[in-house]
Amino acid sequence: MDELDSAIVAHLQEDARQTNREIARKVGVAPSTCLERTRLLRERGVLRGYHADVDLASLGRGVQAMVSAQVRPLSRAVIDAFQRSMTDLPEVLSVYVAAGSDDFLIHVAVRDNEHLHAFLTDRLALRKEVVGFRSSIIFRHLRKTTVEALP
Repeated sequence: MDELDSAIVAHLQEDARQTNREIARKVGVAPSTCLERTRLLRERGVLRGYHADVDLASLGRGVQAMVSAQVRPLSRAVIDAFQRSMTDLPEVLSVYVAAGSDDFLIHVAVRDNEHLHAFLTDRLALRKEVVGFRSSIIFRHLRKTTVEALP
């Protein structure tokens, strides 16, 4: 990625609804050049999609938590199957496969504490490969909306 690619990505991260013409003007290139660069960024997998940032509480998901889970046996088949099953659950926002004492970090958003408890006991605790889990309620979730290239 060169400086032009980085500038296009930065503007798309700020507001992906901008027109190609607006981004081209901001980065100082012809619209055709900007369109071609954006297409190449998508083809190379740099741009993986365009998303709406949604207020979870407005969707009735006022409680978020990070759940750490340990599974056994630790095999690729178990890890892959568990990861797939977690991402299929409506409460789950993200699944991270981790190293260390926890095998997974699972970001969930639910209606309330009762729903969180039900998720933990009905969805997680009953799974035969889960040997332990912990949950931490998230009071506030701040996320960077623009990710810059490292120097």
